[in-house]
Amino acid sequence: MEQIVPGLVGQSEMVVREENTACHLGSGNVPVLATPEMIRLMEKAAVAAVDHLLPEGRHTVGVAMDVQHLAATPVGMRVRAQAELVAVDGRKLTFRVEADDEVERIGEGEHKRMIIDLDRFQARVDAKSDFPEPLPASPP
Repeated sequence: MEQIVPGLVGQSEMVVREENTACHLGSGNVPVLATPEMIRLMEKAAVAAVDHLLPEGRHTVGVAMDVQHLAATPVGMRVRAQAELVAVDGRKLTFRVEADDEVERIGEGEHKRMIIDLDRFQARVDAKSDFPEPLPASPP
């Protein structure tokens, strides 16, 4: 994994559609790009920066996100996110993330991902599936 070094950059972009809005997702009552969708785009950019360089059976998973959503983006406008790997600490990767629409910077912050072994990860997930009694559902 000596290829995973600071300076790697990934990008992801989208055109905002109704299904990406705060109204549709329930994260607000306005028809603009929802914060969770901006975050998803930032995560996709981070994945694009490094996952293709990992050995077979290794992937990254998001473990932390600290971002500010700075400006609203209307339906129909293109948004591009960029993630730059700024630090590597063993399996922990830290990215500087940014998102811009066609007019201005709409979000920025920091995102952390961990490199995982997919087989070990899946075994832990499967073990949870065998949990004898599911927890009660939260009220809506």
